Amino acid sequence: MDALSDVLRTVRLTGAIFFDVHASAPWAAETPAGDTIVGAMFPGSVDVVRRYIETLPADRTDWLAGLRDPFIGRALAALHHDPARDWTIEGLARGVGLSRSALAQRFTEFVGQPPMQYLMKWRMQLAANHLVSGRQSIAVIANLVGYDSEAAFSRVFKKVAGTPPSEWRKQRADAEHGVGDNHSPN
Repeated sequence: MDALSDVLRTVRLTGAIFFDVHASAPWAAETPAGDTIVGAMFPGSVDVVRRYIETLPADRTDWLAGLRDPFIGRALAALHHDPARDWTIEGLARGVGLSRSALAQRFTEFVGQPPMQYLMKWRMQLAANHLVSGRQSIAVIANLVGYDSEAAFSRVFKKVAGTPPSEWRKQRADAEHGVGDNHSPN
């Protein structure tokens, strides 16, 4: 299976709140049957996406552009498939068949950031989805996205989102229910 198909199968329909708008791709969501939504709704459309990727400007840097490189595509697929894994640059490089330095250089060239930074942001996107659902504790969410401690997770989340996860969750819930909306009728 090629890198695009791997990533399309591993990026799940999560409804994640994306901190980076360029990271969102509704066509990459997976159905309960394991088919990509784009493939299930529009047979053959994975080829359309593949052709689209081939037309991206050479200087574009994001995860979609990373799919142009077979090594980086496999690295992205691995990170998306198992984001909670205790990843190291060494393990990821070994898994895709590159040296650490070659992976770091190529990943940054295509995606625009180093692999571990990308992973951290992906984990925070997944965490945001869990927070919006409101069903799990911060500690459980921390574990689900690869953090052994709630404190470490909270520090990283605050650095990325600008606010601690519990406050971020409350702000989203308040916004959804119109709390604090000065434009709502009295």
